[in-house]
Amino acid sequence: RGCIVGSDLSALHLIIVKKGEAELPGLTDTYVPRRLGPKRATKIRKLFKLEKEDDVRKYVVRRELPQKEGKPKRTKAPKIQRLVTPVRLARKRALLAEKKARYTKTKAEAAEYAKLLEQRSKERKEKRSSQRASQKKAEQK
Repeated sequence: RGCIVGSDLSALHLIIVKKGEAELPGLTDTYVPRRLGPKRATKIRKLFKLEKEDDVRKYVVRRELPQKEGKPKRTKAPKIQRLVTPVRLARKRALLAEKKARYTKTKAEAAEYAKLLEQRSKERKEKRSSQRASQKKAEQK
């Protein structure tokens, strides 16, 4: 807190910065493992120093549940997030294919529309030229 501790406080949150020669009973003499391990695939890889090819699912930190009478021992593991699976790869391929199809379709439609505009402008020019020709003939008579 940055001040002298008062009698009005009921609890303190302290962190041991440096350990002395003697052990503190109930604090530094026992090792309490972390209850939960990492859930994200990359963090599991980092923790166990795994390669990209290694299967992350085999290294998930599992938590043992209290055993019930007449039941086998059970463990629980978190659902791994950001795990690259065949389904995810297929989805990515499908999205990219859809994007490419959309792009080619748009390009084809734009070309078709440009062709149509060109045809219409040609027709307009022919119509104008035929009208001018007929007007010239009428003026000459």
